Amino acid sequence: MADSDDNDWIAWGIPVIIIGFLLIVICCLLILRWYVRRPMYKGKARIDGKTIVITGGNTGIGKETARELAKRGGKVVILCRNVVKGNVAAEEIQKETNSPVDVYEVDLTDLQSIRKCAEDLKETQPKIDILINNAGVMMTPKLETKDGLEMQIGTNHFGHFLLTLLLLNNIKASPPSRIINVSSLAHEQGKMRWHDMHWKKKYSSIGAYSQSKLANVLFTKSLGEKLKGTGVTTYALHPGVVSTELTRHIKSTFGSCFNFLMNFIMRFFSKTPVQGAQTSIYCAVDEALQMETGKYYR
Repeated sequence: MADSDDNDWIAWGIPVIIIGFLLIVICCLLILRWYVRRPMYKGKARIDGKTIVITGGNTGIGKETARELAKRGGKVVILCRNVVKGNVAAEEIQKETNSPVDVYEVDLTDLQSIRKCAEDLKETQPKIDILINNAGVMMTPKLETKDGLEMQIGTNHFGHFLLTLLLLNNIKASPPSRIINVSSLAHEQGKMRWHDMHWKKKYSSIGAYSQSKLANVLFTKSLGEKLKGTGVTTYALHPGVVSTELTRHIKSTFGSCFNFLMNFIMRFFSKTPVQGAQTSIYCAVDEALQMETGKYYR
């Protein structure tokens, strides 16, 4: 009789334990998904009449940031490499918000293109209230910019570094004004390879990306110190894990299997571009942040 009871317990108990374990795992995954996506920014601040320049504003996080800032009354200026896509995004945002949206061509992998774009902006946008350095690349194969810089730090840092410095007088002309650099949590794993910043020796796609994001944070902090007393404040941020075109190089860098796995994980755990734009919006409009500079937000 005892053996029969033991067998019954095993027959029923093991499935119950397995089901219970699976339910716990599912609950943990749902909690993790909620934590990763987190709430939307609730601030109601308006930015009527202010000029916002944003790189990569034609797609992903940049587009959703541009859309929300236009809704809040801002005049948005999109800088992007593909002007056709930029104009499509601008038309869509204008129809939805009734706010003006301009588009300028810039290739952040080409210093000459950046200089030309900056010259055009200095003539047409004498005052810039908010500059959002949003565009970027992630985990590319070993590539170089047109000026011989490693692609990721060349695009993510040096391109924006030059653009920011060239536009600085226009930004100073409209205090209080803000400079926002979209970085990444990956900066915590980054190291500045002063001896081989452009990875001429053994290349690491992840290492190069992390270095570029660390450079964003260091630039934000340094610039914030230098601009104290000018009415210009600086902010760096991590938007979260977001499903955007930023991951487009993963397949060519790591192969199809890794790309498939990443796409599966991203579908479940990543933020949407709207959710990913919230920290950028917060840094752009929140009035309390005017008292802070050089800091990192996530």
